[in-house]
Parts: sequence; structure tokens; C-alpha cells
Amino acid sequence: MYDADISATLVSNVTQAVITQAIEWRNRPLDEIYPIVYLDGIVIKVRQDKQIIKKTMYIALGVNLDGKKECLGLWLSKNESSKFWLGVLNDIANRGVKDILIASVDGLTGFPEAINAVFPQADVQLCIVHMVRNSLKYVGYKDRKQVASSLKQIYQSISEDEALLVLDEFEHRWGQQFPSIGKSWRRNWDNVATLFCLS
Repeated sequence: MYDADISATLVSNVTQAVITQAIEWRNRPLDEIYPIVYLDGIVIKVRQDKQIIKKTMYIALGVNLDGKKECLGLWLSKNESSKFWLGVLNDIANRGVKDILIASVDGLTGFPEAINAVFPQADVQLCIVHMVRNSLKYVGYKDRKQVASSLKQIYQSISEDEALLVLDEFEHRWGQQFPSIGKSWRRNWDNVATLFCLS
């Protein structure tokens, strides 16, 4: 891209120069309490044994007591599983975290149980982005923008009571065409209601 040649030796030397700092960062002590921790995985392509393969990068992003976001760590595995997340959570606990108030996650099976095994008092909240994404997978392209706009009115309401009224309106408008969306939001209402506790 920059028309510069970089040798494998230079890459190796640069990597060796920062590896100690990377290991120190990876093992640094963490705060005892994080009000909110976002836990998610992203699939990335990596080079391994002269091949390009897909792996999952596990990411833990905490919001500390000062309201600042902090990357608690990054972990790499073949694919996302609640069993691997249990190891990640144990690592976080071993580095000093005693409590997480709210863990925001996707809908991975067994994830809430893994969180509560390490942090039994943590409230597990399904991430609103994942809720919307899961809802829109039932919607065709021509209706997607309108349905997304209707869902936005629910989670951007100023109170839980208002949000429930908007959800009723959503089901009245879209319930015949997409009955599973309203049912899913009602089933996961505790996750949405948490938003109003935080505001």
C-alpha cells in the first residue's frame, strides 16, 4: 500500500520489542467491580500453518466506576462457545474482578449460566443490538427499515411504561405479519427494562 518493503526479520524484531509489554497488559490486575461488562466474540481471519482460517476473537469491554470504557482482555479460540467464555470469565476473576453488576451479551446458549457460575449476582442482559438483529432476521428487505424504526421507538422510550405501550403498538401494527418479534421482545423484556433503570 505504501510501496515499502518490510522484511520478515524486521517484523520479528518489532514483535519481540513489544511482546513483553503485551504480556504485561494481558496479565495486569483489574478493578474489583465493573458496573457493566460487554462480552462478545467476532470472527476474524488469521494465518495459521501457512493457511488462512477463521477464529473467534473474544472481547471483554468493561465500564469502570468512573464511567470509562476499558478493554479487559482479548482471547482467541477456534469458535465461540459458552465453555470457552467460562475460561475467559475465570481469567477476569483471577485478575481481581470480584463483581459485575450487568453483563451484556448475545444470545449464545449457556452464556448466562457461564457468567453466573463465576459472578453469581451479575444480571445478564441480552444486548439491544443483538435483540434488534435477531428480530430483523424474520423481516424481508422491503419492510426492514420500517420495522427497525418501530423497534427503535421501543428501546428509546423515556420510561418502561411508555416502552410497553410502544411494544403494544408495534404488535398491533406488525404482529400479524411478524408474530415472533413481539413474542421475543416480551420474553426478553427484563433485558429491555434494564435500560430504563440505567437512564
